[in-house]
Amino acid sequence: MNAIVDMPSSRDAASSATSSASSTPLIQVSGLRKRFGDVEVLRGIDLEIAKSEVVCIVGPSGSGKSTLLRCIAALETYDTGDVRIEGELLGYSERNGRRVRASHGEINRVRRNVGMVFQQFNLWPHMTALGNVSEALLRVQHLSRDDAKRRALAMLDTVGLAHKADAYPAKLSGGQQQRVAIARALAMEPHIMLFDEPTSALDPELVGEVLQVMKQLARDGMTMAVVTHEMGFAAQVADKVVFIDQGHVAAEGTPQTVFHDATQPRLRQFLQNYFDRNAFWARGGEGGPA
Repeated sequence: MNAIVDMPSSRDAASSATSSASSTPLIQVSGLRKRFGDVEVLRGIDLEIAKSEVVCIVGPSGSGKSTLLRCIAALETYDTGDVRIEGELLGYSERNGRRVRASHGEINRVRRNVGMVFQQFNLWPHMTALGNVSEALLRVQHLSRDDAKRRALAMLDTVGLAHKADAYPAKLSGGQQQRVAIARALAMEPHIMLFDEPTSALDPELVGEVLQVMKQLARDGMTMAVVTHEMGFAAQVADKVVFIDQGHVAAEGTPQTVFHDATQPRLRQFLQNYFDRNAFWARGGEGGPA
């Protein structure tokens, strides 16, 4: 099996030491199950993400990757199991030995330090980049207009778009819009960032600029869970790669273990399909898949 990329290291040694030193995971998922009607999408997922750790979640379409991320963000209710954010149970409260659905306010309190970036940019078209980033600071954090503007400009600068502060989404490329969406999430000063296939809606030429921002966040120590089809990004940036298939964690480990020393048959098949597609397009799309 070919290597995805030359891998100098997934992260630097200091970052790995920081991750291993964290005693309580920022995200802890235990026995998570989720059903849509007759279809069980998640079938007992266990996952831990330590402080400053980057976890990339990969797998075939329909395997449950995005549903898992949405459960961690409390955008979907889960049926059984636990999701804990910084040690606190998310989505439910325990009363007299029974579990009951938590109030909306309690859910927001527990997930207050979680930011999420979606496949689609979800920017308000009638607001500038600056307005999109500062709106939640005004309405949710109740900052003054000057303070909200100052923080929003700093976040736009972080993603390399301070010069586009006054531009409306229609005047921005897809990559720029996604970077504004990242700035909007960062402006809330989260401890954890969740990314749900953030480059899937982009033209290939625009993918790199978004991945560069995410790589910098990783270097800066941001805790991240990333659902992605960008295997090269996962190989270079992840501390841990989780392969999900049919609602199960089928393989988990370092990028070296998962991508280069894969022994699980389904994982090997998934990776081979990835290599075959790359070889097909490298030949200009001629001759059928390898």
